[in-house]
Amino acid sequence: MSQTLISLNNVSQAYGERTVVSNISLDLKPEEIVTLIGPNGAGKTTLVRIVLGLQKPDSGQRTIKRGLRIGYMPQKLYVDNTMPLTVKRFLSLTKQPLSDVKNALGRTGVEHVINSPVQSLSGGELQRTLLARALLHKPHLLVLDEPVQGVDVNGQKELYKLITELRSEQGCSVLMVSHDLHLVMASTDRVVCLNHHICCSGPPLQVRQDPAYLKLFGRESDALAIYTHHHDHEHTVEGNVVHKTDGNGDTP
Repeated sequence: MSQTLISLNNVSQAYGERTVVSNISLDLKPEEIVTLIGPNGAGKTTLVRIVLGLQKPDSGQRTIKRGLRIGYMPQKLYVDNTMPLTVKRFLSLTKQPLSDVKNALGRTGVEHVINSPVQSLSGGELQRTLLARALLHKPHLLVLDEPVQGVDVNGQKELYKLITELRSEQGCSVLMVSHDLHLVMASTDRVVCLNHHICCSGPPLQVRQDPAYLKLFGRESDALAIYTHHHDHEHTVEGNVVHKTDGNGDTP
């Protein structure tokens, strides 16, 4: 896929007199991981709903590539404790074959929970199950809303590593939502910092040094957000691509 998957052009959304997102322009490109960050109430959820086509903005335009398949992983899943819903039954609601369900659970590392009640899953197991559900759509674009919600630090690292592996394996793009750059820096190509409008955007190291980011999050996040980009290239602080070379000066 060689063209932009989804493009937002100057979209704005207000609820009553309160403007939630203002003049947002954003392109989601093939095989790119984009992380949307911002404080609580910054408009991240509204912007994701616009990206998904679940909400029409008050103004501006959303353009989507013909035939685009989107896999969506919500931030939370509420299932009443009295409802007898197993993981297998939950994923079968996607109408995908049982073999595909098992493969997706296996790829996200939780095939063992297939017969477990959804309500009994740990935080990490639930997030991996929701990720498996998103994969069943064979998406060109994965939209992951706070994918490490309720997961401990070690589990977060493993989930972010898995997401980058899935991008490479499936050739899909990823839009992730987070509240800051803690840990996620190692797993993203581009960061968009939102506070009702786009404050700054670019490669993680560039955004981390941007005055708008520092105003929102402060410098204390620097010790947590270590960028370790695992590709055949690297980014400079300015966002330029520098290809890696071996000892002979050749690109590996």
